[in-house]
Amino acid sequence: MAEQSAPNDLAGKPSPVRLRDALRKARIEAADRTGVVVDLRDAEVARLEILHEALDSLFSEIPPGVDLFDRGISQGDTPRLWIDAVAHIAMGRDKRIYRFTQDTRFGRIVIAESHDIPVMVDAVTDYIARRLIEREHAMVVTPAQATAPAPVSAAAVSTIAPAKRRNAVWTFAFGFAAGLAALFGFALVMALRGI
Repeated sequence: MAEQSAPNDLAGKPSPVRLRDALRKARIEAADRTGVVVDLRDAEVARLEILHEALDSLFSEIPPGVDLFDRGISQGDTPRLWIDAVAHIAMGRDKRIYRFTQDTRFGRIVIAESHDIPVMVDAVTDYIARRLIEREHAMVVTPAQATAPAPVSAAAVSTIAPAKRRNAVWTFAFGFAAGLAALFGFALVMALRGI
């Protein structure tokens, strides 16, 4: 009997020790993975900061009254260098390639991808130039908007007003007559039903 109880005791005791060891090992692995992820994220942010600094001269050339662009690095799950509200640069899957994308109403489009900072600076320069031209076109007054309607003379106003009043009187009279006819028809139908 003592021999039978010993295996049960041995079978019961090693599993908590194994579970505790497994939990400790899992925590260590998770910490290592977290450290690697943090290191990768820090490397991404560092590469984006290098590009951010390379864009300083470009953004200094933008006219002071233009507030289309709001450059900055967001540090979320995926660090991004924002150019404006709809365009940003993020690192590609290999964490070495820059990917310049723009959000549109039809989805996200890739404007440029490259390992090289000068190529990305050129792509951002072209993007900013296009946005500035779009802004200029939006702010231009078209010739149809620029011409105001010709002033109406007092004589023309005096001939327009009586004509409008006559039309209003005829519209009222027609509506009144149609209402009387409908009321008479309704009364006639009710009288015939009562017979």
